[in-house]
Amino acid sequence: MDLQILFNSLPGAISQGLIWGIAGIGVYISYKILDIADMTCDGIFATGGATCIMLMLSGHSIAFSLIMSFIVGMLGGLVTALLQTLLGIPAILSGILTQLALYSINLKIMGGKANLPINSNNYNLLVSLRNVKSLNILNNTIFISLIITAIIIIIFYWFFGTEFGCTIRATGKNPDMCKAQGININTNKIIGLVLSNGTIAFSGALLSQYQGFADVQMGRGAIVIGLAAIVIGEALFKSIFKNFGLKLLGVSIGSIIYYLVLQLVIWRGLDPTMLKLFSAIIVAVFLSIPYIKNNIHQNLQIKHSHNKHNVDITKEEN
Repeated sequence: MDLQILFNSLPGAISQGLIWGIAGIGVYISYKILDIADMTCDGIFATGGATCIMLMLSGHSIAFSLIMSFIVGMLGGLVTALLQTLLGIPAILSGILTQLALYSINLKIMGGKANLPINSNNYNLLVSLRNVKSLNILNNTIFISLIITAIIIIIFYWFFGTEFGCTIRATGKNPDMCKAQGININTNKIIGLVLSNGTIAFSGALLSQYQGFADVQMGRGAIVIGLAAIVIGEALFKSIFKNFGLKLLGVSIGSIIYYLVLQLVIWRGLDPTMLKLFSAIIVAVFLSIPYIKNNIHQNLQIKHSHNKHNVDITKEEN
């Protein structure tokens, strides 16, 4: 019976993992490509959800609501980027300031309500918790989320493979060299953060449909989940996923694994109030793996060098 409960919960965990994996891809752009710890993520995720639900309740189509959520997310990223590039505010503080402002903006979007429900019986939602086990593949939430994820990965794979996209990637790797080559790194940061936050807001719009409501707090911890998806994907697939598109796929898979692990520990009786702590521990463990592996490798090299030196001395004495 217990195993059946776990088995029944897996489709929901996979679908949530796919939706949050899109946010993880957005975090990947800022964190791994631009090398910026952008804290806007938590606020803009809720902005995307609030915008989508509010527009649908106002009678707009799903497509229009999702596009507007993406655009609003881009605007939030633009604010953070301008705080950094025009005003010289450090990256992490710029994100925190935008995130703080977004809390009030999100409440305003939702008409002062902290929670904004949408009835799935009255609206034809693109993704919904009700359809995670649907036998109709065109309505199945997992299948639709897979298609959306694949489209996003293909678009970003193409874009970051263009000459301009490569300059954005170079900006995060070596900004000084980019400056020497005459590349405007501020413009690249702006474009990168705009795309990052637009993608995160889009993910929030999908999640609000999936769960049937937008919540002003729904983005809390989004940066941790995004980082978890990235570090899990890298830890498991770094040696085989060398291609940029495959790295983005690794983020999506990492997000799915993250939610499967969460579902497993909940099934084993973990107190739900401890989930945030458990999430932080997961991220800390996976972030520390490269450092620990590097230390072990260096220690082995030193030990090997020391043993070789002792052998050489012994040979000389003999």
